[in-house]
Amino acid sequence: MTASEQYASVRYIVDDVQAAVDFYTTHLGFALKTSAGPAFADVVRGPLRLLVSGPASSGARATPDDAATAGRNRIHLVVDDLDAEIDRLRSAGLSFRSDVIAGPGGRQILLTDPAGNLVELFQPAHRQATP
Repeated sequence: MTASEQYASVRYIVDDVQAAVDFYTTHLGFALKTSAGPAFADVVRGPLRLLVSGPASSGARATPDDAATAGRNRIHLVVDDLDAEIDRLRSAGLSFRSDVIAGPGGRQILLTDPAGNLVELFQPAHRQATP
């Protein structure tokens, strides 16, 4: 496996690369991997490589004009204690895009990065092992 194959990569188009890097590294446990000034950076968390591309990047320039705003897709980050994460992020001044939603698989809430891209924080439901 080559180094590029050890990650699953997702590209988010952002207005401000540094603001995105600060958001993901400060609040969500990502580490900066590469930075190319205001055009591009990538941050990693486990096997996820998040490519944050500013307006001058080739990734942003390839995006059609009618797809210029953040979409409904989102990265999905699993957390151990959703309530504690919500408290921690609210204490840091972040606001959420949704309320907590509970379903058979667990609980989730959405927040947005500085460009409006969605981030889902998800706590799986605890299931008892079957005999």
